[in-house]
Amino acid sequence: MEEYDILVIGGGSGGLAVAERAAGHGARVAVFDPRPLGGTCVNEGCVPKKLTWYASHHMGHARHAHEFGVDVEVRDLRYADLVRQRHDFLRMLNDYWSGYLERLGVHYVAERAQLVDARTVSAGGREYRGERVVIATGGEPIVPRMPGHELGATSDDFFQWEDLPQSIAVIGAGYIGLEMAGMLRSFGVDVTVIAMENRVLEMFDPMVSHVLERHMEEQGITRHLGATVTGLEGTPGAVTVHAGEDQRHGPFERVLWAVGRRPKTRDIGLEAAGVEILPNGIIPVNEWQETSVAGVFALGDVIGKAPLTPVAIAAGRRLADHWLAPERKPVPVDYAQIPTVTFTHPPTGGVGLTEPAAVQAFGDSVRVYETEFGGLARAFARDDVAPMAMKLICAGEDERVLGIHMVGDGVDEMLQGFAVAVRMGATKRDFDLTIPLHPTSAEE
Repeated sequence: MEEYDILVIGGGSGGLAVAERAAGHGARVAVFDPRPLGGTCVNEGCVPKKLTWYASHHMGHARHAHEFGVDVEVRDLRYADLVRQRHDFLRMLNDYWSGYLERLGVHYVAERAQLVDARTVSAGGREYRGERVVIATGGEPIVPRMPGHELGATSDDFFQWEDLPQSIAVIGAGYIGLEMAGMLRSFGVDVTVIAMENRVLEMFDPMVSHVLERHMEEQGITRHLGATVTGLEGTPGAVTVHAGEDQRHGPFERVLWAVGRRPKTRDIGLEAAGVEILPNGIIPVNEWQETSVAGVFALGDVIGKAPLTPVAIAAGRRLADHWLAPERKPVPVDYAQIPTVTFTHPPTGGVGLTEPAAVQAFGDSVRVYETEFGGLARAFARDDVAPMAMKLICAGEDERVLGIHMVGDGVDEMLQGFAVAVRMGATKRDFDLTIPLHPTSAEE
């Protein structure tokens, strides 16, 4: 049996972060994952999504270039070329991580691992023992078990497509579904969103939902909200979606399930190790990521808190510092103030409390500042253009900023600095006294 200080089950963002930092502190680390290193973010998530988004973003700018007198013709999208280049880029990232772990002295086992007990992992017919074990197996798309469910694809499947459909139904109005819907529509696909939610991006501030829906209307994305899908029928290439008691939509060439993700915690031996696991697959942890069993830790998507790459990375690095470099004075991840963006068309972003949450927490002391504007990028558009929109949520006599929410081109890049201000406790007056950069959207 091989002995290590730390065994990490999962080679995604969180697992690699804790392994990298711990190895840098001199720990003996082994990482287990049968899939290419990088996890969902590198292989079926953030990175391939953003690369694809850039293609659609460039097409959008090209289509509007004539408004400024620029003579550009958008003839076609060489989608097969995009897929090939995207695949090559991801393979480069996979290879980078393999080589990097080797240089760090981390032992990478490209096998599926299972817990034998709270200190022992079995993988590839061998057993490994560690003083600490970290569960970082990530998540996977949910496919509801209903008639015809196999006729729908998932976001994982999307990144394996080598061509585009003529039409598609996206089931779900969360960030994954709407990101896919926006990209596909910009590529010329006829897109219909069908969802049980009553508004898009229901977990975000209502202003974000309402303004984004105006953009979707302008782009020609059909929406059927408040509709519970009950099944799919047909054949590949001609799929009908049933919703409610008597709604039928389609047929569509393809259907994409985007109804959420769940932790990949089944059949990895958690029960054998005595680790508590909730019925939905989430592993409860304390502030330092420790599970119900001492010495067994979990981070990333499996703990059900903010399933975002930077969150998993921060949790992994801080955990390793907590163990091995306390002089750095690491602090646990604060899950209450995490900025997030969606790469919809246009992007949306937010940090802190939504207006309903702020009112619930602070009542009548809440003050809200909102703005909508067109922006210079579409100043010469001849048709009505859906606006950019921003909201500042404050509370108390000093009007401390509790939340910022934005919709429009560039908000994904501008939000980071504002997130720092919110975390530092900035007030509305701090914002007012800061000289803005002009002319920009950020100054609003």
